[in-house]
Amino acid sequence: MNVPVLACSAGPVTESDADVVLLAARPDDSGIALVAPDEYAWVAPLLTTLGATGAADELTRIPAQGDGPAVVAVAGLGDRTDAAGLRVAAGSAVRQLAGRGSVAIAIPVGDADEAEAVLEGAALGAYAFTEYRAEAKSPVPAITLHTDHDVRVERVRAIAGAVARTKDLVNTPPADLSPERLAELAVAAADAAGVSSRVWDEAALEADGFGGILAVGLGSSRGPRLVRLEYAPDGASVHVALVGKGITFDSGGLSLKPMASMVGMKSDMAGAAAVLSAIVALAELGVSIRVTGWLCLAENLPSGTAVRPNDVLRIHGGTTVEVLNTDAEGRLVVADGLAAASAEQPDAIVDVATLTGAQVVALGNRVAGLMGEDALVARTRAAADAVDESVWPMPLPGDLKSLLKSDVADLTNTKLGMTVPGMLLAGVFLREFVGKRADSTERIPWAHLDIAGPSYNSGGAWGFTGSGGTGVAVRTLVRLGEDLAAG
Repeated sequence: MNVPVLACSAGPVTESDADVVLLAARPDDSGIALVAPDEYAWVAPLLTTLGATGAADELTRIPAQGDGPAVVAVAGLGDRTDAAGLRVAAGSAVRQLAGRGSVAIAIPVGDADEAEAVLEGAALGAYAFTEYRAEAKSPVPAITLHTDHDVRVERVRAIAGAVARTKDLVNTPPADLSPERLAELAVAAADAAGVSSRVWDEAALEADGFGGILAVGLGSSRGPRLVRLEYAPDGASVHVALVGKGITFDSGGLSLKPMASMVGMKSDMAGAAAVLSAIVALAELGVSIRVTGWLCLAENLPSGTAVRPNDVLRIHGGTTVEVLNTDAEGRLVVADGLAAASAEQPDAIVDVATLTGAQVVALGNRVAGLMGEDALVARTRAAADAVDESVWPMPLPGDLKSLLKSDVADLTNTKLGMTVPGMLLAGVFLREFVGKRADSTERIPWAHLDIAGPSYNSGGAWGFTGSGGTGVAVRTLVRLGEDLAAG
């Protein structure tokens, strides 16, 4: 997990010993406008000469003149000059400056929120997964933001570390990240942050009735795990449960995926990784909220012991599910997690899962689907908007439940033989495992994030997002935890 050394300075950037000074520019009516301290006014005419436009993801490098860092880099802001635009521009620039050494940022901002966004974006951009490369450019090792505004540097460091941990886990080859290994890494990260943990192995899963996780893991020689994390600071009055899908590799099981569709399925544990990292960050930041996390971990492979279509499973709590498609496995493990989380009667439950290919069809690779109880959906969306992670609310039509009717069990895990709204149907299935309030018919408030597309970037780099794991949902979950703690 690589996180750069982060600092803020009120001193002039011309006295910095960094290798690069970072400025910004944006398009305007005259062509391009430099956003920089007065001592760098000499850069403006050079930008025009070099053909710079100030477009998003553009980075222009210029040899410096006089004192200070040897290279001046100018990040394009594009049309967005708010905190979100500054975050993306700084992250894009630092990502592209890999191999250049340390960076001093001298982009004038209007307030502390904008200053923090710049530092956060830069820290997120300073990520690279190089463990399996013989040669690679080193990410930027140190970043100093020159500003007079107060910036919560420790918060930025915790957020950047949480996102980097998630990316590392998602990017790790599946041969090196079994359910058992992921559980070990989760416990180690939790211990370091003062978060308590418990792990269920196969025997414990069977004894406690976690039939979904057990069944999905049957086809692999590397058994499934359930990890419960708990951060419970003194005085916390709100309890939120987070449930994460953690399929360390998804072949589809006996309902085998086509060859090309298996590529990238190491990312099918991104929900569990996000839940782990968000809880660790909330603990590191000392947020006054009780958080329990449920990481539902299994490897979905075909073999002589794998779960079969028409098998009936008993989910934790007793509901039975007939399996029609073994490639609709994520909802089976998350169902166990939702049922277990509900038994503790939290104030709210949020699950995060790379759940359906239908999410990508409906919303693409950068927008997550968001479903659930209206008020919690609204708060989750507000948290996502605040950190500029794209989500879109989707309905959960009640009539879809009839599509999950089984001849032998309480539910099926999907519907075969007809075109269905797959993302919505999966959400309707999960809702059945969200428990009710004690002595009430009212369900515990619940929100479901389907991050199938946004969790993994198989295309070109953009903003602070490189190829591979994106760490999506971590920043949303941390912000939501802070907001719920505030009342």
